[in-house]
This record gives sequence, structure tokens and C-alpha cells, in this order.
Amino acid sequence: MKIDVLAFGAHPDDIELSCAGTLLVEKMRGKTIGVVDLTEGELGTRGNKHTRMEEAAAAEKIMGLDVRINLRLEDGFFQNDKASQLKIIEVIRKYQPDIILCNAINDRHPDHGRAAALVADAAFLSGLLKIETFELGIQQSAWRPNYVYHYIQDRYLEPDFLVDISEVFETKMAAIRAYKTQFFNASIEAPQTYISTPEFLNIVAYNSQLLGKRIGVKYAEGFQSKKTLGIKNLDAFIQHNT
Repeated sequence: MKIDVLAFGAHPDDIELSCAGTLLVEKMRGKTIGVVDLTEGELGTRGNKHTRMEEAAAAEKIMGLDVRINLRLEDGFFQNDKASQLKIIEVIRKYQPDIILCNAINDRHPDHGRAAALVADAAFLSGLLKIETFELGIQQSAWRPNYVYHYIQDRYLEPDFLVDISEVFETKMAAIRAYKTQFFNASIEAPQTYISTPEFLNIVAYNSQLLGKRIGVKYAEGFQSKKTLGIKNLDAFIQHNT
């Protein structure tokens, strides 16, 4: 199955927090969307890898993903090395995405920046004919996506472009709340963490509002691109008052 937009996250919930709205917008446009979690988030203070997988499955249903897989790299310790790159190359060649979304280039969690480089490098290498990968014993064809975009996460990074997610914002928040062990939940007794306070989800919404304000919409998500972007015409922008 070809996936038009494939989003990679270092941990389950990275996608929901950062670019779920954009995936939902693309789904509304008739695109196929998928998520690849690099790790099971097993080092998280709250919950465990089993609850994280259950929560990811719940979020998958809320978002209507066409596919979600977990590569089970080692949380906290995966490297941008050949073994990890080949795992990602196999996934890229299997689903042949036109667009890849992946972690922020620089962020609070060291896994995020490392995942950003890992996925970007693998996306390039996936297009090299002399790198051989196989699925069910059959050699895969080389495939390189047209674009690799890095979503913005905890730290503020100046976006290269913004996506209006106003129409799907509530669905995005529902997908985030599917991670009941990770975010505020008064019924769960667990150690308090940076992301489990009641204020954290308010900050997520507030940040989306701040980005939305910059383009005259209610909510937006931001992305960075190492590749220069072009437009077909001068009317391709959202119209708003500055």
C-alpha cells in the first residue's frame, strides 16, 4: 500500500503532539497517511511499553491512520547508524511516501534531534540503487520522497511554513489524550513529569494558537525544511489580514 504522507516519530505520541493536525488535513484531502514510531517509549517515567502500544493503537483509530508500525529501536540509545538506517529505508521503500514528516532538528529530548538526522539520512539513502533491501525475499526498488519536513516540538523553532489545522484541532487533541498514562489524568497515580501536568496540554493548544495567529487562522502547526520550497503562483497563500 502506497502511503502519501508518512510521519516518523522517535516515541509514540511525538506525532500526535506535533503534526497530527497536518496528517488529518491531508486525510481530508484524500491522501493516505501513516505513522512510524521508532521506539516503544519504554524509558518513559509513566506507563510502560505495553500501555504505550495500547495508547498508540487508540490514537491510530482516532486519526484514521492507514498504517502505523513500530520499529522497536532502543529508546534513548538508538543511533544514526547503518542498522537503523536500513530499517527505515525498508519502510520507505515499502510505502513509497511522497512526503516524510519527522522530528525536530533541535529539541529538548536528545532522541528528537537524533531521530531527525536518522530519518533524513535514510530518506536520502533510500534513493540509492546500490543499497539493497528485501521484503519477503524480494528485492525492493529504490525510492526517495520528494520532501522531508521537520515538525516543531517542544522548543520554539522558526518555521519555514505553517499548516492551518483549525478544522481538525479537536481531533488532534483527542488523539493526544489517548495517551492516558502520559498526560494529565486525575484517575492515574504516577510520578509527575514535565508533560503530565494539567498545564502542559494548555501549552500545546496555546502554541498552536500562536502559530495560527501568524497566518490569520485559529490553529496551526509549523515545519522546517532543509530544501528550498517553491510555489506555483502568487495566489497560493492563505488570505488574511496582517
